Order: sequence, then C-alpha cells, then structure tokens
Amino acid sequence: MRLDIRHVTRFDYSSAVWESQNELRACPVTDERQQLLYYDVVTTPTARTASYIDYWGTRVDSFGIREPHTALEVVAASHVETRPVETALPHTPVDALADPAFCDAHYTFLQPSPHVAFGGLVRDAARDSTASAADVATLVESIHQRVGMLDYRPGSTEIGVSVDAVLASGSGVCQDFAHVAIAMYRSVGVPARYVSGYFFAGDDSTGEDVASDEVEVATHAWVEVALPGIGWYALDPTNDQVVDERHVTVGRGRDYDDVAPMRGVFSGPAQHTLQVVVTMRRFSHDSTHRALHDRPSADGAGSHAWPGPFATR
Repeated sequence: MRLDIRHVTRFDYSSAVWESQNELRACPVTDERQQLLYYDVVTTPTARTASYIDYWGTRVDSFGIREPHTALEVVAASHVETRPVETALPHTPVDALADPAFCDAHYTFLQPSPHVAFGGLVRDAARDSTASAADVATLVESIHQRVGMLDYRPGSTEIGVSVDAVLASGSGVCQDFAHVAIAMYRSVGVPARYVSGYFFAGDDSTGEDVASDEVEVATHAWVEVALPGIGWYALDPTNDQVVDERHVTVGRGRDYDDVAPMRGVFSGPAQHTLQVVVTMRRFSHDSTHRALHDRPSADGAGSHAWPGPFATR
C-alpha cells in the first residue's frame, strides 16, 4: 500500500514569542515492513532544519526561530510504501524468555520506564491472564486480549496517568492501551516497546477500513514485543489486531516520552493554542508514480514547498 501523509502542527500565541527551539518526530522509518519514499518539513516562519537519528532510531528534525512571531506552523509531508507481514507465530516454550542472552539483549525493554512504572495491579492482571499459557505465542495473545477489554474513551485520561490507574478505570486512548500492554508484557518477562505512527482508519476505536482513499486521523500508538527466535512482533491493542499495511511507523522507544511528535521551548507568554491535523491518502501505483515525479529524495529535508497531491494550505 502507498500512502501520502500530511502532518500539520500549529501553535497560536496570545502575543509575540521568540527564541523558539523545537524537535519534531514525524518522519516514517524504513524497515522490513515499510519504505520511506519521500519526506520534507516546511516551517512558518521559515527556519533551517537540522536532522539526526536519536538513540532509539527515530529521525529528529530540530529547528529554532529567533525573531518574534505570534504563530508557528510545521508541515511534515511524507510518502510511504507498506507491505503485509507474516502473522503466524511458532509455539516457542515460555522458558525461552528466561534465556540470559535474550534477556541481556533486550534489557532496556524489560524495565519500568517513566510512563510504564507498573505496580501490583498490572502485574497481577498479567499473571492471571497468562497463568495457563503453554508457549510464548499464547502468552502474548492472552495479554493482547486482556488489554483489548479496555474501553476506548477519548478524553478519559491525560498524559502522565499511571498504567495501574488506566487498568483500574477500564478506559483510555491508544497511548494508554499501549502503555498498559507494555507494562503487562514486561512484568511477565516479555520485552516490549512503544511505537508511534499513523493508522489509515476511519475510527481509531475500531480500526475499520474506509471506502474513501483519504481520511483525517490522529497520531496512533501500538506495541512491539520481542520473541525468542523471531524478533520484534507488532500488535495494535487499541484495535485488537496485528499491525498491517495501514500502519505507518514513525518512532520506537520505551514509552511515549521517547517518541513525542513535537516538543520545544520558547520565550514569551505561556498562553497558546495548539491544533494538529493529520491527513492520509492512499494511491494506486500509477498515481503514486506521477505524484513522486521530480521530488527530492527521502534524505532531503528542507524548507521548500511540496508540490505533491496535498496542496499547501
């Protein structure tokens, strides 16, 4: 599947601000499941962008604006080709998770982290859910099903709520589903990491596909678990499914703090409003070829406008 993504972030300030320093994480990765074909960042006011790959393998575009401004708009445009993945898992014994070499290789993703500081409630729920699991595949699926029992309820939580509190309330959004799943997996010895990205779906609570080839979405979150002899395996607990061609990965880390789409600081009044709009469009091979004609390569971030299928608004 080929997808165009237009991620617009806009800040409006109550009065002029200055010395704005920002980091953006919106560039899709290239891996065994997807290939980045094009990526570009445009800022208003115009700023020179410096890019690097962070510790977790996510591209970061950093930029600063020194002159006074009353608004900041950042447009990240990308084009990605995704592929289907193998979903069948072998029946590996649960004991394989305790192999010292396996544990050492995935040590970071077995430990608590700022948003995955799991306590007794999550640990007990994980152990109860996996008590009869005879192999790793069954263990992983048992926790996946348990997290899927949460209700998707926008506005029911906020960034920083504990995983125990989410589990106790029984509701949350995709970020909460991912954090709870990661906490449960880590608590029973399954390395797990947080994934941020985009998901082509009309409703984030069901994950159902849509007839239209264009849809407005929110940024999405899911998880990857490390399995002995297999590698990383991706699951979307919010939509109770294996990650497929409609998922586009941007970043991976211990939890949300490692992959926040945008963060920054500025001098001036604290009052501001934030608007984020993400639009995804899927294309046939022929239309994709035309859209990509004469574009710069995926490595070429800059400050020029993107003449592709999405017009600059």
